[in-house]
Amino acid sequence: MGEEKLTVARIKKFGENFEISIDPDAALKYKQGEITDLREVLLADNIFSDARKGLVVPSETLAKAFHTTDTAKIADIILHQGEIQISAEHRSQERDERKKRLVHMIHTRAIDSKTGLPHPATRIEAALEEAKIHLDDHKSVEEQFDDVIAKLRPIIPLSIEQKKLTITVPSQFAGKCQQVVRDNSKITSEDWLSDGGWKVVVEVPAGFSFEFIEKLNSLTHGDVVVEE
Repeated sequence: MGEEKLTVARIKKFGENFEISIDPDAALKYKQGEITDLREVLLADNIFSDARKGLVVPSETLAKAFHTTDTAKIADIILHQGEIQISAEHRSQERDERKKRLVHMIHTRAIDSKTGLPHPATRIEAALEEAKIHLDDHKSVEEQFDDVIAKLRPIIPLSIEQKKLTITVPSQFAGKCQQVVRDNSKITSEDWLSDGGWKVVVEVPAGFSFEFIEKLNSLTHGDVVVEE
């Protein structure tokens, strides 16, 4: 990585500069709680006073400022309390990605309260423009979701409803389906059947239920029973 491309996160304490060399995409995801492994974020296992010059902060200085010399603990503090230095171009790209994620969340979690169907992505995007909604860069999309929905309701009819589904997966597909179910729904009860099948009761956002059932059908070649 060339010097001009180096991205850092930094914080000042007691007049001293503390920097870490980072992957900007991973750093923003870490700060927003989307990833938890610092190894995906840090490009060097040091705390620097000037990362571009490779000037490493002495251990005694770290101990004084952070009451620890543990690089991971200090990096976590810098990422959450400090400033991530990213280019205007990268910041713009990150905002576009966050907006796409917001549109997808609204499309899958909310439904048109008049028709009971999800709103098309283009309609959601138009409503976001009309409501002049701008996401806060320092908060995750998840944290801002409820506030965005409240601002959109005067413009388009929105209902956030949970649908309860009872799913029975044959034994040969149980392993495959478990991860998809756990990642995309809230499990309220589950039971392993005598034939090795998996029966589970879940709650999913109503607008996402169609896509969710399609995923299960695809994994099991249609050999799944879903009861509403």
